[in-house]
Amino acid sequence: MIKITLPDGSVREYAKGTSSMQVAQSISEGLARNVLSAKVNGEVWDANRPINQDSSVVLLTMNDVDGKSTFWHSSAHLMAEALEAIYPGTKFGIGPPIENGFYYDIDLGGKSISQEDFAAIEEKMMTLARQNNPFVRKEVSKADAITYFTEKNDEYKLDLIEGLQDGQITFYEVGNFTDLCRGPHIPNTGYIKAIKLMNVAGAYWRGDEKNKMLTRIYAITFTKQKDLTDYLVLLEEAKKRDHRKLGKELELFAFSEKVGMGLPLWLPKGTALRERLVQFLQKAQIKDGYMPVATPHIGNKNLYITSGHYEKYGADSFQPIRTPHEGEEFFLKPMNCPHHCEIYKVSPKSYKDLPVRYSEFGTVYRYEQAGELHGLTRVRGFTQDDAHLFCRPDQVKEEFCKVIDLVLYVFKALDFHDFTAQISLRDPENKTKYIGSDENWALAESAIIESAKEKGLNTVVELGEAAFYGPKLDFMVKDAIGRKWQLGTIQVDYNLPERFELEYTGSDNQKHRPVMIHRAPFGSLERFVAVLIEHCAGKFPLWLTPEQFAILPISEKYNDYAKKVLELLKNYDIRGLVDDRNEKIGKKIRDTELQKVPYMLIVGEKEEAENKVSVRKQGDGDLGSFAIDDFVKLIQTEIENRFK
Repeated sequence: MIKITLPDGSVREYAKGTSSMQVAQSISEGLARNVLSAKVNGEVWDANRPINQDSSVVLLTMNDVDGKSTFWHSSAHLMAEALEAIYPGTKFGIGPPIENGFYYDIDLGGKSISQEDFAAIEEKMMTLARQNNPFVRKEVSKADAITYFTEKNDEYKLDLIEGLQDGQITFYEVGNFTDLCRGPHIPNTGYIKAIKLMNVAGAYWRGDEKNKMLTRIYAITFTKQKDLTDYLVLLEEAKKRDHRKLGKELELFAFSEKVGMGLPLWLPKGTALRERLVQFLQKAQIKDGYMPVATPHIGNKNLYITSGHYEKYGADSFQPIRTPHEGEEFFLKPMNCPHHCEIYKVSPKSYKDLPVRYSEFGTVYRYEQAGELHGLTRVRGFTQDDAHLFCRPDQVKEEFCKVIDLVLYVFKALDFHDFTAQISLRDPENKTKYIGSDENWALAESAIIESAKEKGLNTVVELGEAAFYGPKLDFMVKDAIGRKWQLGTIQVDYNLPERFELEYTGSDNQKHRPVMIHRAPFGSLERFVAVLIEHCAGKFPLWLTPEQFAILPISEKYNDYAKKVLELLKNYDIRGLVDDRNEKIGKKIRDTELQKVPYMLIVGEKEEAENKVSVRKQGDGDLGSFAIDDFVKLIQTEIENRFK
């Protein structure tokens, strides 16, 4: 017998060789019908794979990230089987799950696929899905794997096999299709009930422009037709909220080929919004004892060698800037933290001086591949709301908790209420990706886990998602239409202080290493603004929006009164404009609605005579006639309530 520990802590005994699916069936047949795979001792397995020793088991469904990944990866194999049947001789690259669905990179041998072909592929996939074919896992030797794909003349699979170790290679068979695959997979194809091919694009093999261009087909599947229908409705809503579309309509930002791909230009309205975000966070940071600093946009190569960034990210950096001085190289700044370490070293520190908190809205640069650039969410130049805290080991937990409070304050002010705190730890099976001692990693990870627990955060733990220098707490925010975004982050770092030989004098008059906390509640201004635009569909919170009101004169006769009202409102630091175009009031109202301006103040003969304004609110319609002072109170109350 073996003991199976379930997520609620309960322990059950089963015969050796029992599968996770059988465990699910022993709990509930209804549960078993929804199980797609299982996490056994932290590793995702096929639900039908036998368990031969005492283990912890988490049953995975479409409600779990790993469950969805299993489902969509299995669906990629189903699509490959359909493609091989329709287009004989097709060669297959990789077919991974992605955030929403999956893709497969294929070589059609000179043939092409367009969206006109999608219906036939979907129909074939559904035919195969209804056959309830099982996904069968087989362990194969490297020699046999090479023989199999040599006979199929598939150079892509042979390229992948070359990097694998003998004894760690598995095939998966489903129907008439066999693939090189680590798995896991769902029990059988019958789980797949709804299919939609989304897009077709080109992709270089292994992402290298020197290699052949393959055809990449994107698709998504679900266990219920209703879920697919709901997803397609969500996509339509997402199109309306696309920050690239709204950013253009609201005149917030732009891109120029002459300036360069992935380098955003902030327009006046977007700059006003951006600066208000900066001022909002700066005010909160100064209250919490942060000291603003400023660092150059470039740094000597040796700085990033010392920090470890060159070793880990050198290939993703822009080409070095070489000076006339022999051997001297600079890089566009990829990170702010090494610069802040050097600021710390400028003057000696005592234990009484700590914690020291440096903050900077620092612009950094990374060479993202052209195909990965996407509006403001993936750019080559972006500004981080960066800060680095240097503290004694006994201060780490308190400082970490204070940073959590700051992140929560930011989220509340911007109406992000639905979020999960992801505790991102290093991969215990692959420590080569990280720097630093096991002892320091253990201290850093326990500080994050304890702080998150103390603050009562809804958390998930993800192994292998830590930064190379330390674990982190990532805030995964769900927006108004249910999409998840990674925004704020907090990281504990014992390693950079070691690499930069940072010190402070302790109460024992001896030298000690400080601990470093990296944090960025926004993450980056560019990405944060993109997510905020899509979250609120361009209708920003009143305190943040570039223009809080528009004064609309009914005719040109009332332009002077409108300008008088504008000057009065400026005295209260309320932002707005006068629409004095020679247009009918109906058109002015429609145009103001499209610009997402929260309040419209309509003025005519009656309003001028009574020294009032008729107020209309975006989405709510007419609110009635207001004295100027009463309108000011309305604005101020709405803003104050947001920060309570």
